[in-house]
Amino acid sequence: MKISVCLLFFYMVFFNTSVLAQQNQIKAETKPEKAVMIVYGSDECHHCTDTKKYLKDNNIEFLFYDIDKSQDALKEMLFKLKKANISTNNLSIPVIDKQGVIFTNNISFEEFLKKLN
Repeated sequence: MKISVCLLFFYMVFFNTSVLAQQNQIKAETKPEKAVMIVYGSDECHHCTDTKKYLKDNNIEFLFYDIDKSQDALKEMLFKLKKANISTNNLSIPVIDKQGVIFTNNISFEEFLKKLN
C-alpha cells in the first residue's frame, strides 16, 4: 500500500514538473508579436476620427477603443494615465499607448500626429 501511494505521489510530481517545463519552453520559444498602438477615444470626437484616418493612411497598425461605449476601455485608459502620472483634469482625447508610452492630444494636432510615427 505504501509503495503504491509513493509511486502515485512520484508520478504526480513528475507529471506536473514535466507539464510546467513544457509550458515554460513554449512561452520561451514564442516570440512576442509586434506591439500595436492603442488609441483610446470616441467616435464622436473629430480628433479621434482624424487620428484613425491618419494611422490608416500611413499604414500604422492600431487598435481603437471607444471609451464612450466600453467602460472597461475607459477604466484601462484612466489606469494607464494615472500610472504615467498624466493628469485627467482637462483631459483631451485621443489618448495614445504607443508601446507603453502614454500621451494625449495636449499639443497642436499636427505635432500630435507626428508623435504617432
